[in-house]
Amino acid sequence: MVDRNGWGGDRPVLTGSRRSPPPSFVEQANVTDSGIYDEFEANWPNCWERAADLLSWNQPYETVLEDEDAPFYRWFAGGRLNAAENCVDRHLEAGRKTHTAIRWEGKHGDRKTYTYRDLYVAINEFAAALRNLGVEEDDVVTIYLPMIPELPIAMLACARIGAPHSVVFAGLSADALATRMDAADSEFLVTCDGYYRRGDAFNQKSKADNARLKLAQDVRTVVVDRLGEDLPHVLGDDEFDYHDLRDRFAGETVDPVPRDAEDMLFLMYTSGTTGEPKGVVHTTGGYLSHVAWTSHAVLDVKPEDTYWCAADIGWITGHSYIVYGPLALGTTTVMYEGTPDYPDRDRLWEIVDRNAVDIFYTAPTAIRAFMKWGEDYPERHDLSSLRLLGSVGEPISPRPWNWYYEHVGNGECPVVDTWWQTETGAVTISTLPGIDEMKPGAAGPGLPGIDVRVVDESGAEVEPGESGYLTIARPWPGMVRTLYDGDDRFRTEYWNQFSDPDRGEWWYASGDAARVDEDGYITVLGRVDDVINVSGRRLSTMEIESAITGVEGVAEAAVVGRSSEANGTDVQAYVSTERGYDDQGEVRGAIIDSIEAAIGPIARPADVLFTPELPKTRSGKIMRRLLEDVANDEDLGDTSALRNPEIVGEIQAEIRGE
Repeated sequence: MVDRNGWGGDRPVLTGSRRSPPPSFVEQANVTDSGIYDEFEANWPNCWERAADLLSWNQPYETVLEDEDAPFYRWFAGGRLNAAENCVDRHLEAGRKTHTAIRWEGKHGDRKTYTYRDLYVAINEFAAALRNLGVEEDDVVTIYLPMIPELPIAMLACARIGAPHSVVFAGLSADALATRMDAADSEFLVTCDGYYRRGDAFNQKSKADNARLKLAQDVRTVVVDRLGEDLPHVLGDDEFDYHDLRDRFAGETVDPVPRDAEDMLFLMYTSGTTGEPKGVVHTTGGYLSHVAWTSHAVLDVKPEDTYWCAADIGWITGHSYIVYGPLALGTTTVMYEGTPDYPDRDRLWEIVDRNAVDIFYTAPTAIRAFMKWGEDYPERHDLSSLRLLGSVGEPISPRPWNWYYEHVGNGECPVVDTWWQTETGAVTISTLPGIDEMKPGAAGPGLPGIDVRVVDESGAEVEPGESGYLTIARPWPGMVRTLYDGDDRFRTEYWNQFSDPDRGEWWYASGDAARVDEDGYITVLGRVDDVINVSGRRLSTMEIESAITGVEGVAEAAVVGRSSEANGTDVQAYVSTERGYDDQGEVRGAIIDSIEAAIGPIARPADVLFTPELPKTRSGKIMRRLLEDVANDEDLGDTSALRNPEIVGEIQAEIRGE
């Protein structure tokens, strides 16, 4: 039976057996009262005062939520605060000057440790330098840096002087950088000479130079010398060396600028349905309170912890859960410059072991890679310091969830499977680890105060087990306020589909498909437009991939549509197996059986192609667009974001029978 939305039938959600948090975790958890859900509901929206109370305010807010101009909501209106002061200064005042703020692990084994005092000094000196270069309040400063300590220092220096930052992922091309700087009308850039990629020096400044040539505005550029003699560089006009600036303003302090709660903290560009990047605007009060509260309640972060979110600050996960969330709570946050498998596949576990990491937060893509490499890599190290594991970035199916739980967490660490987006700013769907049972494959319910609904095309809630559109029916503090390129696009992208302004109902359309079960747990199925239309039937790529990765021996899978004369489109599957599973015929048969049992013969792939790995960005996401281009023998376009471009040629050769 096809459900009304066309993502599948009325089958039960494919999740694993329930897991309860261990009593030892619950005893020390930050949030343990199950009544918090009812409390937030009864006291909404004033329930969010609990989040705001985690921050220090220069001027108290007057109203928790102003919704008269929906969907342009205002959180904590009238309040004033500074994000850098909340992330650094107040911890010094609380007597934590010598507490470690950042532990940085470089690609070649080099390490740096910044106490909160060290971070305070660095931020002030660079803030003074930015002001001297002409950066004023509300100027957008673009930051184009890899995972080095100067990146969060630059972000917080901007926040200190009231200048919004726009971080562009270091792996993006010169064209992508130019597009984002042009859209933001940014006249200031912080970049570096280069960085190491799998041991080789990679020239970052040349990309920045090429981007500047494409811009109409003059740009003043600060360059961090990361590689020294490995990549000599010359500074031109309006270019300044970062360390020279720090030396020039050594010891200087800059008073943090109190910002209105609704003032922009940062701008982040994300992909848009029109092909033009969307400039997502996040503000100071609502965003910072939301990331602090979710770091506290979902990730169970405490000031005495060593916490590691293994993401890149170039994306929203790194903003929220490497920089702003953990530093607002005064904890130690770990930064890692390298990849999970360099110089060996136990690199992450070596870092966890040596730093006695308490909380580890990573992506399902990485977890599937760990599973593929085998459990002997984590078993080489003492991971007993771990208290909580997290998953972020895309849905995680039951097999990798259970592998993560057993082989990394030793069956003793709760796993929080978090759903959120660049636009939501912070986690919105997850279990609370000190309260809720876990269901492998299901993210969990909406967090307290978050009204998540799965609806059909008319906006009516679907029955448990049916699929639909994932929406949020009430505002939340960390939400996107608007798009930098226009309010009209903001309404069109997020609010027009399910809202009814005449009834005062403004529902956020996430663009994701999901199912909800009888307990209110959400299973995210992927993007609504991530579907393959086979003989008129819309099949969710996430659903097919989940059926494939549920097969023993399969580590990762990606499915795309391939043009077909008979069906219009066929399913093409790309599969990577775990170590030791060499019988492709047996695995292929099990894959077909699993897909037909879970979905039906209509979803049977026309071809299952085995590959040692899948093409991924340097942030670890599978580039399904490239795989679709390969399947249809089309031009591949821009592959600059790939960390393993050689695998694309291998897959092309395999398909062509070369």
